[in-house]
Amino acid sequence: MLPHSPPAVDDAWFDLVPLALIEFDEQGQVRRANAAVAALLDAPPTPGSDLQQAQAALQRLCGWDAPLTLMALAAGDTPMQAQVTVPRAGQPTVALHSQVWATDSPQGRRFLCAIREAALTRPIPPQASGLTAQQGQLLYELATILESSPAGIAYLRDNTLVRCNRRFERMLGIQPGTMTGQSLDALLESDPRINHVVARASAELMKDGQFENELEISVPGLTPRCYTLSIRRLGQSVQPLEVIAVLSDVTRLRNQQAQLEALGRDRDLMFSLSGVGIAFVRDGLIQSANPALSHLIDEDATTLAGRPLISLYANDTDQARDPEVMSQLRSQGHWHGERALRRANGTTLWTEMALRLVHAQRADEGFIASFVNVDARHRAEQDLTLQADRTRAILDSVFVGIVTIERNGIAWMNRSARRMFGGDLADFIGQPLSTVATPDLDHPFRLTDYLDELQDGQSHTFECQVVGRDGRVFWVVGNAVVTYGQHNRRQTTYALLDIDRRRQAEAQSAEAQATLQRIIEMAPMAIQLVDAEQLTLVQANQAAAAYMALETGCALGRTPEQVYDPDRARALRADMQAALDTGEAIHREYLLQARSGPQVWDVNYLPLRHEGEATDQLLVVASDITEQRAAEKARLDAAIAQREMLVREVHHRIKNNLQGVAGLLQQIAARKPEVAPAISEVVGQVQAIAQVYGLQVGTGGPLRLHSVIEAIAQSVQRTFGRPISLQMEGPRACDWLLPEAESIPIALSLNELLTNAHKHGPGPTPLQCMLVSTEQAVCIDILNPGQLPPEFSLDRVRGGVSGLGLVRALLPRRSARLTLAQHGEVVRTRIELNPPGIHLVAPPPPVCAEGTGQQITLWPQS
Repeated sequence: MLPHSPPAVDDAWFDLVPLALIEFDEQGQVRRANAAVAALLDAPPTPGSDLQQAQAALQRLCGWDAPLTLMALAAGDTPMQAQVTVPRAGQPTVALHSQVWATDSPQGRRFLCAIREAALTRPIPPQASGLTAQQGQLLYELATILESSPAGIAYLRDNTLVRCNRRFERMLGIQPGTMTGQSLDALLESDPRINHVVARASAELMKDGQFENELEISVPGLTPRCYTLSIRRLGQSVQPLEVIAVLSDVTRLRNQQAQLEALGRDRDLMFSLSGVGIAFVRDGLIQSANPALSHLIDEDATTLAGRPLISLYANDTDQARDPEVMSQLRSQGHWHGERALRRANGTTLWTEMALRLVHAQRADEGFIASFVNVDARHRAEQDLTLQADRTRAILDSVFVGIVTIERNGIAWMNRSARRMFGGDLADFIGQPLSTVATPDLDHPFRLTDYLDELQDGQSHTFECQVVGRDGRVFWVVGNAVVTYGQHNRRQTTYALLDIDRRRQAEAQSAEAQATLQRIIEMAPMAIQLVDAEQLTLVQANQAAAAYMALETGCALGRTPEQVYDPDRARALRADMQAALDTGEAIHREYLLQARSGPQVWDVNYLPLRHEGEATDQLLVVASDITEQRAAEKARLDAAIAQREMLVREVHHRIKNNLQGVAGLLQQIAARKPEVAPAISEVVGQVQAIAQVYGLQVGTGGPLRLHSVIEAIAQSVQRTFGRPISLQMEGPRACDWLLPEAESIPIALSLNELLTNAHKHGPGPTPLQCMLVSTEQAVCIDILNPGQLPPEFSLDRVRGGVSGLGLVRALLPRRSARLTLAQHGEVVRTRIELNPPGIHLVAPPPPVCAEGTGQQITLWPQS
């Protein structure tokens, strides 16, 4: 007898066991066979061979001739049996009997076939005793089929279970072999649900002869299973009642149906509750649409069914071509883009639309269209694009070159920049700005380290030369502004102004000034240039030495009292002051006593000023007319007296008229106080620039720092009427010089700081301004009573056109630093200046040396 349980398949005994063993998988591939197989079979299988290609006898022994029955065999089931007669060469025919078990392993399902020699006659089941061999064989085969069926089958006569296969017993959770011949009551007691089904089945069988139903059976220790029960009555007689009952396991099918129903419910919920508009389209017609789509276009969902999808589009706004969209959908299986829909009220709604085929290979099965409302975003993008186009159109109309630089180089430039660089926009896109720079290594377009220190919105000013594509080399003054755009992307915008003509004009002016200087030096008349504030001599030619009776070099920088005798000095000062007061040219004649005798000098005083600005210098032109006047003296005495009287009257009336105009302007400012602060602030800034320009006229080169401070303080004092106290400390405080490029920014900064000190430190207390000098640097301190706001920080002050924002923008970053600190009840504002923004000069020359060209402005000290 073969064992009723599969032997172990340990490799150690597999080849040593005397029983022939073959192991194969579900695909019929032989995994291994021991040595005993070769003794029974002439052509034993080899590992890796396929049972499909093996001999029919081997297939029958392994059960491969009935694959469905073999695959229905589960682990723990009764083994399949087979018997085959195998002829051998030179030996009697041998009958081989096999048993096949199913096993589960980590590698998958395996089958083990055990083969042994048997008697030639097939064993006949006990029930077949007394039957012929053919009948027994047939009964055996039917029993085998019954046992190998995956369905549970039972034969009942009246209330007795005559016969059933083991599958039927296992389905009901009954020990195999215990139900045959027992009453049906034993089966009904196992589960009340079975009792209910049998009761219904009895009534149906009596009426129709058949019954079908589904029931769920719970076997202890196992999960509930769902079965279909099919009962058929045999024959028409009900005495006795013979039926065949078939149980089929449909648990897996019911689970799949439940999953499909859940998926269907989820799909319906997603379709109906989704905020995204969804439509199913076939043959261009909408088959169904969810409420979200009807809400988007403000139409009833029931009216959308059957409508063409293209009827939803706003064709006058939507630029997408439907044939191209459908072609891409058929070729790629999906399409994504933006389409404009026409709502029921006639308005247009922009949506983000996605199309996807239901079946990627069969476009005729339709597609799913989804719509997401992006109307607000689309219109915002259109507004931004329109605003950008308008901004660029405005920038194209200005005369300043605008260039935008991004990470990859030049991104855009306006028409003025393209004309300036001598090329089109396409010639410069993606190129660095240094492509138009001169070969200088420190060119601002090439060395851009200064941009790394700038924050968002801050700017940097520079001057440099530019080389255009047409070869033209010219000067520009530029302003670089750093901004941060979308995704925190850094962007630099350059504003460039062509100042080549201004440079040429300055060079021509310098040349003309030099020519004029040579003419003045060679002129036979005495020419002097006098400072309008202190009436000190700024410049004089050689012919003026005879007029002054003193060497020109010794008279520079001196007042009339230091050059002339007291009486003459008083007369000259009065005439100079009269010319300055009237703002018009004055002619005078002076009789001087010289060693050679009396001399008559014809002197003209001409105030020098720019239009709209105060007089800063006085031109004195004197000619020796002693000989002419000696001949005409008698004839012209009366005329001269009358002329002098008329001139004085005219000058007096001009002075009165100017004073009247000033009074009218003051009355207008008093009537309109709302504009007075703004006008006062602008006038202060303009006066600061005028003071610096006045200091530069006739001097050239660097300016004395203390002269600039004195001039600005005097201007602020005149504007607000508040006294300002100036103090100088430290060695060589008057020897610091400002370069031309730094003088105007420093002057504007001082004007703003003094103005702020006056505004934020009200009261009659004089403002204090201190110039503190060291060997390496100089500090300008402005002290005023006041209190800084809590947690005040200069870093939080934004750039602007006035106040601290203007000071931070104007101060040179390389050589100047601004600080504000609270000292008790006084606020100290300090500007620290360091080389190369300032530098020292040698001590001033002796009094008789050439003039330095400096201007000194004094005011009453508090």
